[in-house]
Amino acid sequence: MFTPQGPTFRELAVQALSSTERGYDLLAPKFDETPFRTPDHVLDAVVHAVRPLGPFRSGLDICCGTGAGAGVLRQLCEEGVTGVDFSAGMLAEARSTVPGAPGGPAVSWVRADARALPFRPAFDLAVSFGAFGHFLPGERPALFAQVREVLRPGGRFVFPVPAPPRSGSRLYWTLWGFDLVMRVRNVLWHPRFIMYYRTFRLSDVLDELKQAGFAVDLVPLAELGRLPDGSPRCSAVVARRS
Repeated sequence: MFTPQGPTFRELAVQALSSTERGYDLLAPKFDETPFRTPDHVLDAVVHAVRPLGPFRSGLDICCGTGAGAGVLRQLCEEGVTGVDFSAGMLAEARSTVPGAPGGPAVSWVRADARALPFRPAFDLAVSFGAFGHFLPGERPALFAQVREVLRPGGRFVFPVPAPPRSGSRLYWTLWGFDLVMRVRNVLWHPRFIMYYRTFRLSDVLDELKQAGFAVDLVPLAELGRLPDGSPRCSAVVARRS
């Protein structure tokens, strides 16, 4: 939920009528007071799931926002952590809220588009949290190919995926309605703001990762519980560069 320190309705409206990049520049100072930030219990669950796969020397947080994923990498990587985002405002917040800790891995921030990552194969672990709705389905294969290119052989790309909402549930219709509004907005108003919740279908994503050259596993995040049918509420996609 939004906290009292979060953005006002007017601020959200202005952000929604901006481009994706400009909208996040405007939202950045209050982003951590919104429900858009990945909750700490999800971040912690990813740490617990990934730690046994290490050790990792260096990590990359893709579409890092205000740095929540960099905090995950600081717990998993021994030498260095890099956050990359195309929003200067989000990077400014990340620099102020995720300082490098003495004795911990060095932290750096890079402004760049995730579809054109300016790195050599220098990372053992890449993560991303809550960013994939900003990429149209047709952009994902190139995005996943970019991630593979910046990982060392055997490096892993990890991100959480919640179970889809039950068809007909309140959340199902909320996400359906949000996507519909965004599609209408992007037809009627420019520049576009790309953010959709229902375009990231797990079966498609797993196929695209394999086509990009990853070996893929799904790891249940047990701490986040299970649905009535016994399936996990949330899992981590663990894609290894083969």
